[in-house]
Order: sequence, then structure tokens, then C-alpha cells
Amino acid sequence: MAVTTTDITEDLIRDLLREQHPDLADRPVTLGARGWDNQVWRLGDDLAVRLPWATQSADALLRKEHAWVPTLAPHLPLPIPVPQRLGEPSERFPRPWIVTTWVPGEPADRAPVTRAAEAADTLAAFLTALHQPAPTGAPAGRDRGGPLADSAEGFAQGLASATELGLIREPDAVRAVWEEAVVAPGWTDPALWLHGDLHPANLLTADGTFCGVIDFGDLFAGDPACDLAAAWILLPDGAADRFHRAYRPAPDTATLRRARGWAVLRAFSGLHIGHAGDHGRPGGKSSWGPPAQAALRRLTATVHG
Repeated sequence: MAVTTTDITEDLIRDLLREQHPDLADRPVTLGARGWDNQVWRLGDDLAVRLPWATQSADALLRKEHAWVPTLAPHLPLPIPVPQRLGEPSERFPRPWIVTTWVPGEPADRAPVTRAAEAADTLAAFLTALHQPAPTGAPAGRDRGGPLADSAEGFAQGLASATELGLIREPDAVRAVWEEAVVAPGWTDPALWLHGDLHPANLLTADGTFCGVIDFGDLFAGDPACDLAAAWILLPDGAADRFHRAYRPAPDTATLRRARGWAVLRAFSGLHIGHAGDHGRPGGKSSWGPPAQAALRRLTATVHG
């Protein structure tokens, strides 16, 4: 649901900077991307401005990033957008906004990984570094990172809808992956820091491998299986096993089963967003469909049930 009625333009951004961060106001401003929650505008060579525009939840997500991401960034082996300034709501723009560092690269949905082994090792090193025990008071996930059973209704609806649209040819095989995942023992160790939204548009690539991770709006503490699902979504065929060997500590069988369930849910989102893009509907991105299809093919080829 669109909740920002103010047109976001170069002039608006420059006015906001003049009001609250005038030392940045003379930098070049160019549109970077229109995401699900925010618009991203490049600010000079090394900074970006992110402004909420399409969801009510974006305000809280930006404030969360500003509060927590700077403490995590120094420990991560890939560049991430680190908040530098916070813009407060004003008469000119009634919502918060942030200035972050700019991370160069192409989104993986548009420039998929081609160097599988290097990408698997790079992703494993990043998540090993990120997945550390979160402190008391760390944010909780909105609808992920807890027991998979809590998402049973979403799974059923996603499977039915995708099947009806002709996006899933073997629903029984997909259901088998889910059923194996949902009965796996749950996570009982301390909650770990998670990115929470590792879809192909939030990983950046260069020269065939990952070069950055963006959009930490869903940052929260929970079960690492939620992030480990990315191996099936983001990596080429055959690379998930290498990723799991490189990740530390090595995930146990139950964690991998839960991760496969989260990967199914992520693939459903990709299928529907890709289908919407194919048919020109708002919020759709055709580039999301192929990674989702590939992920389901990989998952259903290795059902253990």
C-alpha cells in the first residue's frame, strides 16, 4: 500500500539535505532504485539517500538500520550500506530517511553468479561473520526466523496460488520438501543476528561473484536457517553443498531441513513477484522468476523424506 504522497525527486532530496545535512546538499543526486519499501538515490560517489515510499513499515525499518547496522558492519567481510545520517520527518517530507554508504555492484537477479565456488565461499564467510549471538533487546523478525509451523498457512496459500498460475508443475514434490522441513527439530541455541531478506535483489555481484549485501531493514535475531536458505536461492546448481561445508559452525541436519523450508517460502515469493512482472503489474519484477524456479528445481531434486 503506497503511503508516501509526496513525489520523491532530486529537488526534494536536495531540499531535505539543505534543511538537515547542508554539508551534503551540493553533491550530485541520481536515482538508484525503487525498492519494495524505499527509494534509493545515489549521493555523489560514495553515499546514498534512502527514503520510504511504498509501505507503512518502512519508517521503523530505516530507524532500525540506523540503530543497529553500524555496530555490525566492521565485522562483516563484504561491503554493506552503513547508515551515516538520519533525516527526521519534516513539513517537506513527513517520514524519516537515512543517508548510507553506497555499495557498488549489480543486483544478482540481473547479474547472477557465474563463479559458483568463489560465490559459495564468499556467502558462507559473510553469514558466518554475521550469525553471532544477538544482544538483549535485538529486534525480532516480522514473519520469519521462528518456527516454520507458524508459516504453514502461508505455505499452503503460496503453493495453491503458484500451482493455479501454472508456476509449479510438481506441487507434491514441493510439499514433500516442506513437510520434511516443518517437522525438523527447532533452533534451541541463542538467537543469532540475521539479515532476514536474502533474495537475489539484495545481493550484489561483480565479476561473477558476490561483492556486497544491501537492505538490512529486516535485520533481526532468530534461527540461522532463515538465512541459510539463501544457498538454494542465490547460488548456481551444485554450489549449496560447498556453501554448507564452508559455513561455520557446520549446520546440522535439522538446521538444513529447516533452511530448505525457508527456501521454499522464499521461492514462492520470487515466483509471484516474477509472474507479476511478466504481466506488467505493480511491484512485479520478471527477473525474480528464474531464480525461484531454479531454487525449487534444486530443492525437489534432493527430497529426503
